[in-house]
Amino acid sequence: MTCSIKAIIFDMDNTLLQSSIDFKAMKQAIYAFLVSEGVLPAQLDLDRHTSSTIIKEAVQTKLMTEQQLSQMWDIAEQFEVIGMKQADLEPGVLELLEELQGRYRMVIVTNNSNKTAQAALKDHNILHYFDHVVGRESMGSLKPSPDAFQYVLRQHQELLPEAWVSVGDAWIDGAASIAAGIPFIAYRADRNKMKQHHVLPKVFIEDIRELKQYIG
Repeated sequence: MTCSIKAIIFDMDNTLLQSSIDFKAMKQAIYAFLVSEGVLPAQLDLDRHTSSTIIKEAVQTKLMTEQQLSQMWDIAEQFEVIGMKQADLEPGVLELLEELQGRYRMVIVTNNSNKTAQAALKDHNILHYFDHVVGRESMGSLKPSPDAFQYVLRQHQELLPEAWVSVGDAWIDGAASIAAGIPFIAYRADRNKMKQHHVLPKVFIEDIRELKQYIG
């Protein structure tokens, strides 16, 4: 990665904001609902899944009614709203954004709803740093699908994928980014999870301000 980088995609939870979302409980609640509705089997190995991959499995069955789909998203949003109320900025985020503003296009891609994401970013007075926020309503499929990253590329067609870099903490961020042809930087990531899911970041960083070293 060199100074040819012109734009950055950030994950939100545990990359910009110290999320208090109970992702494990969210996953279990969504799965329990889908099993109770007869959409998914009761034998699914939850250790190999995130909420987004469970949702993908459910949608692919084509068994869900519009009402069930709405109920499923309501469950997710309940956890998101509660978790974001207790969120704080990751260390160094404000300093980084202030330094990068005006020098790079900056976009957020999150599996959270647009409503939850916008509210959390406004609460911490950082929404104005970003060109736009891409929540799940703008995606055909959630991360680890590259759909949202491809959506961003279509909005900025004058920039090639290699002019972008993305930053996130989870393997699903890396898988989505790499599949879209965008180099990925892992922030405070679980290296074993990355390896398990065959995600190979360009670099691992432990302080978000280290990003400056890799974008020129």
